[in-house]
Amino acid sequence: AGQAGVRAVALGDILYHAPQARLLQDVVTAIREKCTVDTLGYRRERHADRHLKSPAEMERRFAAFPDAIAATAAIAHACTFDLGELSYQYPHERVVEGLTAQGALEQLTETAAARMFPDGLPQAYRDQIAHELKLIGELGYAPYFLTVNSIVAESRRRGILCQGRGSAANSCVCFVLGITSIDPIKHELLFERFVSGERREPPDIDVDFEHERREEIIQWIYDTYGRNHAALTAVVTRYRARGAVREVGKALSLPEDLTKALAGLIWGWSQEGVGEKQVTQLGLNMDDRRLRLALELSRQLIGVPRHLSQHPGGFVLTHDRLDDLVPIEPAAMVDRQVIEWDKDDI
Repeated sequence: AGQAGVRAVALGDILYHAPQARLLQDVVTAIREKCTVDTLGYRRERHADRHLKSPAEMERRFAAFPDAIAATAAIAHACTFDLGELSYQYPHERVVEGLTAQGALEQLTETAAARMFPDGLPQAYRDQIAHELKLIGELGYAPYFLTVNSIVAESRRRGILCQGRGSAANSCVCFVLGITSIDPIKHELLFERFVSGERREPPDIDVDFEHERREEIIQWIYDTYGRNHAALTAVVTRYRARGAVREVGKALSLPEDLTKALAGLIWGWSQEGVGEKQVTQLGLNMDDRRLRLALELSRQLIGVPRHLSQHPGGFVLTHDRLDDLVPIEPAAMVDRQVIEWDKDDI
């Protein structure tokens, strides 16, 4: 750092939270390398101290480099960012030149309503549409409705079957725009189940597309909004109890039939590990150190992220560059990209 003319910082190169997690780290490494812990060799982490350390311990270890400790503390104090400082920016929809998003939505809704009711819009529909548009405007959700409407309109133009569902069916605006097909006036559906000024939660319009041509509309979204502004969300697949027992058993070289029997003790989607009582019922000796270790490590592995996969329908569209805010990676499927966070993180 001195030769390069940059400040040095003191870091711990952390892989796990506590010293006792070192054994689990070896197991995870063996799972990744598709081998056993006994055959890891030089692929095993060479140091056993890659855990979080106290400030006092860091100062002791870097006593000869007080400036590095001070630089690290300065960086930590500068990291005052809060997610609450961010606000979502809806993508810009050029629907009607010269109109705001709210004005464009009102005009589109009026045109669609006139097309649906050529003999005149009944008063009940007129009142409900006015009520919905007023609330949508107050909450600033018009751009979202415009984006969903654009996607649905393009799908119908291409002859791709699509259908809005869920609480969006409670909206008269969605109904006249053709996003949903359920008449909320006829069926006396409550709009506030979909959008409420009290909840202040963004609306959720789920739209299903026919499976055979779904990719076509996904690629249209990428082309229209830009790959820097659109991506699918991920799903974090985590270890469940059975999978944890199987993987840890293989990593610790337990006999395959024993690992299979232990995994078979776990019922359904249970997230509980295998208990001592269940093991003794199999006639196994709980004094066996490797067996006890396998059961304990498998319990620690439950809930740990295993891999990322694509969310079946979660798509994020933004006005600003998406890759300035979240990590994005190419998906396994050609011409798709995925945000490396799940929908709850986003």
